[in-house]
Amino acid sequence: MAGKNSREMAKLAYEALADKKAQDIKIINIEEVSVLADYFIIASGSNRNQIQAMADNVEEILHKAGYPVRQTEGYSTANWILMDFGDLIVHVFDSENRLFYDLERIWRDGRSITAEELD
Repeated sequence: MAGKNSREMAKLAYEALADKKAQDIKIINIEEVSVLADYFIIASGSNRNQIQAMADNVEEILHKAGYPVRQTEGYSTANWILMDFGDLIVHVFDSENRLFYDLERIWRDGRSITAEELD
């Protein structure tokens, strides 16, 4: 069972993405299929500015809650921003790259959950 901290991180990240009008936010519990993290969150934005704003908001909200980002990749191009918070990995895509990489299919052994299940 994912720890309280990873659930809280996932919930905060979900809310931060939703606050910036992220599209098609998916939460995948991967704790039973990977040692990488407990949760993946995958979301899409419609343009570079929105995608960067989504990533900025996630980083700010989680940092304020005491969960600093360990590593961020892809920020400058904003085709696919990967943010590693340890037990949580956030992927923010443009729609073209999200379709191309199809992380939902790759991680289909994980369990898709709703934001309400994080409470």
